[in-house]
Amino acid sequence: MLTHAEATTAYTRRFEDTLAYIDANLEGDLSVGALSQIANFSKFHFHRQFAAYVGVPVARYVQLMRLRRAAHRLASRESCPVIDAAFDAGFDSPEAFSRAFKRSFGMTPIAFRQHPNWQIWSANFIVPYRSRKLNMQVRIVDFAVTRVAALEHVGPIGLVNESVRKFVDWHRQSGQPPLLSSRAFAVPHSNPDTTPGDEFRCDISAEIHAPVAPNAYGVRELVIPGGRCAVVRHAGSTDHIGETIYPIYRDWLPGSGEELRDHSLFFHYLSAFSDVAAQQWQTDIYIPLT
Repeated sequence: MLTHAEATTAYTRRFEDTLAYIDANLEGDLSVGALSQIANFSKFHFHRQFAAYVGVPVARYVQLMRLRRAAHRLASRESCPVIDAAFDAGFDSPEAFSRAFKRSFGMTPIAFRQHPNWQIWSANFIVPYRSRKLNMQVRIVDFAVTRVAALEHVGPIGLVNESVRKFVDWHRQSGQPPLLSSRAFAVPHSNPDTTPGDEFRCDISAEIHAPVAPNAYGVRELVIPGGRCAVVRHAGSTDHIGETIYPIYRDWLPGSGEELRDHSLFFHYLSAFSDVAAQQWQTDIYIPLT
């Protein structure tokens, strides 16, 4: 069993190796799936681990690294056309490249080539994820296999409540036990912080004790796999649940010696379908472990 210091060092080394790989392979496949394999981390958790460790999402970091390379080319080779720098950085047009470059450097590519200002780059390169530092109370539990009725929400996270209402409508006529007596879960299949709104997917679900009959709502029966999980309780509105999620990956996981299982995290809503105000909600966050 590794000590806390040894576990933290090993975790850091895996990320530093991944960052070195990105720097050496800016022309290659630097997707979340590809990089999670390089780092030997679960693809279901890697995007959150990366953002927690580095301070920005994978796609933004890769873009910054490509912009940095483009900036070096512009500053060192006067003959390098902006359009070539744009395509080398993975942009479809010089206009999109110029917008992204100005957002990162505070000046246009042409202005930077004339007067390179690396101080701006250093100051604005990465802004760490500013979640509050938590006094985390992490529990390790054995979660039992759980059958649920689930409605898949697809679309912006701001529209989740519409899907919840649809699920409630189904449940009222389903013959299942009342929602107040059933455990309520959500299983996100993507991270709303890094996923385009129309691509966000999440299963809204509740525990069942009888089969789900065919229905017009699109509700189906699923199983939340059992196994070891790290559990942290989030207090308050779920609008800010990321402030509890990211410190798990950033502060607890590196020194824990634990490895993540290939399954999405999931939420157990302890206050769902009750009269408790959102500000007083309690939600358990489950992080599947090997």
